[in-house]
Amino acid sequence: MTRYLSLIVTACLAAVAGLSFQRVFGLGAVLPVAAVAAAVPTALSALLSGPREDKRPWPLWISLVLTVVAWAGTVTVTVLRPALNAGTLPQALREGVLSSWKSILTTLLPAPAKPELLVLVHVVVWLAAFASAELALRTSLRAVPCLPALAVWAVALPLGVDGPGSNTPLAAATVVLVAVLALVRADGAGRRPLLVGVPAAAVLGGVAFAAGPVVPVGAEPYDPRRQVRAPPPQRHDGVSPLDRVGGWLLNPDQVMFTVRASRNEIVRLAVLDRFDGVSWSSTARFVPTGSRVPRGPRPGREHEVAQRITIRDLPGVWVPAADRPRRVDGLPVVVDPAAGALAATRPLRPGQTYRVESVVPEWTAGDLAAASVATDTEARAARELPWGPGAKEPPLQIAEFRRFAGAATRGAVSPVQKAAMLAEYLKRYARYDVTAAPGHGYRQLDYFLGEGRRGTPEHFATAYALLARTLDLPTRIVVGFDGGKRVGDTVHVRSGDVMVWPEIKFHGLGWIRFNPLPDSARRSKENDAVAVGETEQRLEEAQKSAASQERDPNPRDTTRRSPEKPIPAEDAPTPWWAFAFIAVAMLLTGYVLAALLAPTLRGRRRRTGTPAARITGAWLQALDHLADVGLASARTLTAQEVARFGASNIGDAAGGHLRPLADLVDRARFAATHPDPEAADRAWHHTDELGRLVTARAGRFHRLRRRLHPRSLRDRRDVRPDNGTNHADPADNVAVHP
Repeated sequence: MTRYLSLIVTACLAAVAGLSFQRVFGLGAVLPVAAVAAAVPTALSALLSGPREDKRPWPLWISLVLTVVAWAGTVTVTVLRPALNAGTLPQALREGVLSSWKSILTTLLPAPAKPELLVLVHVVVWLAAFASAELALRTSLRAVPCLPALAVWAVALPLGVDGPGSNTPLAAATVVLVAVLALVRADGAGRRPLLVGVPAAAVLGGVAFAAGPVVPVGAEPYDPRRQVRAPPPQRHDGVSPLDRVGGWLLNPDQVMFTVRASRNEIVRLAVLDRFDGVSWSSTARFVPTGSRVPRGPRPGREHEVAQRITIRDLPGVWVPAADRPRRVDGLPVVVDPAAGALAATRPLRPGQTYRVESVVPEWTAGDLAAASVATDTEARAARELPWGPGAKEPPLQIAEFRRFAGAATRGAVSPVQKAAMLAEYLKRYARYDVTAAPGHGYRQLDYFLGEGRRGTPEHFATAYALLARTLDLPTRIVVGFDGGKRVGDTVHVRSGDVMVWPEIKFHGLGWIRFNPLPDSARRSKENDAVAVGETEQRLEEAQKSAASQERDPNPRDTTRRSPEKPIPAEDAPTPWWAFAFIAVAMLLTGYVLAALLAPTLRGRRRRTGTPAARITGAWLQALDHLADVGLASARTLTAQEVARFGASNIGDAAGGHLRPLADLVDRARFAATHPDPEAADRAWHHTDELGRLVTARAGRFHRLRRRLHPRSLRDRRDVRPDNGTNHADPADNVAVHP
């Protein structure tokens, strides 16, 4: 019965460990897989352990062969059933066993619950459940069967280090199950230890659950994704959305997509951050994701918005969503973790519907006034002004752009003032004209700023981006949509609602949108158009407030010398005394664990070996018990004198166990015949009963205090016969002659 109870506990341990993959796939996808993978191998091991007459399990090789066959059949009819129906079972099985881990490490979590990825969970939990069951059946050690389940944790935690959710409840449940397993497998455990121990284990699990969130761990745990090379970027749309803007504006009433949401927001389509002198493109490295999009920089304020978007005539693979998306459901997408841009795995089709949840940042005039430009790697790349393909010297237009930008921002004293003043200057400088010839290279923009002075959002945004880069402001452009036509509770976003705007990156705030378009470019003035979003209105008001602040009468460029925010206190180096305290605490904890575990391991070792060695071990264990009631040394005492000491200090009941134990020790030492296993069992019975009497006499606290003394780490050496002589070896520290 103890063995079968142990199997139930080990199956639960394996299942709970398998549920720790919920940070990788989500709890709903992992639950059935972990339950089946934990129950089936455990039941198989239980069946193989029962039918034999000698009550011993079948040979291990038989169990190994049968569990492999059972796993192949189980995973085929459960996890890989879709592949079985599609006729791709061998390929899915091979990918699941060999490369699923790498696919997970190169996917933003939660990973999609694909059958070939869930195979990893199935095989790891199956192996753990099988190994735990076999250890429970073939060993007598209490807690060893829990080790395979801990190995599952060792796999799940690194894979899910960046995933949503928490494994604290599962860790607490594991603590409880490990304690229950030790209680169930305890030697001679009856109903009373279980009745007391199981509630104690539950309390221990509750303490672990409460202490989990406050355990001091590193702020950035090890992430194996840093060691895995990401797959090559997904192929973008063959035609850049920026090149489509002119055509969309000439045919303004074509419905691109529809949006159903509680509030109006600007919708991003594509983020373009690289300029080669002729055209803008994206450097995004899209990676697969189940649904989640990583967080971006956290401003002081933000609000959430949920949008239900249906594709109509929008071409390409770029997926529209408000900035910044957090979760996408209903459409397989890949995501750029840096910009939060979305792309479909296949070209968009009319009728596709998905739901996207976004967190839209908000900024105030105070936030912008204290901002300085970012200086990270992404920002440095966004300042580049390349000469152009094949150019041997910088184009003349760059110098013209630099003079133009300097004149437009004369008197500005901060980067935000420069950005806002440049946008206001362009609004007044040129006219909005959808019939302007498309193009955004150096020559086209030089014509736009010098002679034409009329253009589409493409010209205003790209001109602003290049002018801002001459001011050393990190800039990129974004193609998206603003407004639309409301029909009932749905907004029809049309091709004429397309927008292109520049963004500048500021330290601690991220990318902030600026609007250099004239007010005549807004379709919201038309009767059927949706008004501009509330978030955009507040942002433009904050930028105007920053631009209208008092300017320096002696203008100078302070972009490079803008003060950086002070380093937060939590980023200061850890003082030396903290490391010293941790080291001392670890040493004390290690000593306490060693002092508490040494007697237990020593007693377990003494119970093994030949009958004579077991009897000797029982006697040594009895001497350890008697030390708790004042037996300082047994070097000069005979076994019978030790028995009399126990009777006088503990009671006659102790003498009733020590005297027959002493007789067994003498016979094992000096008798001509070897003792049998029953004699060893009797010796340990007397020793165990003596231990209970000593505990009742001295008290548990006194025995625990003695265990913490350094002398508890010293092991009495085993007694060995010495050529029939009638005395004890002094090195043995114990006498056994009558």
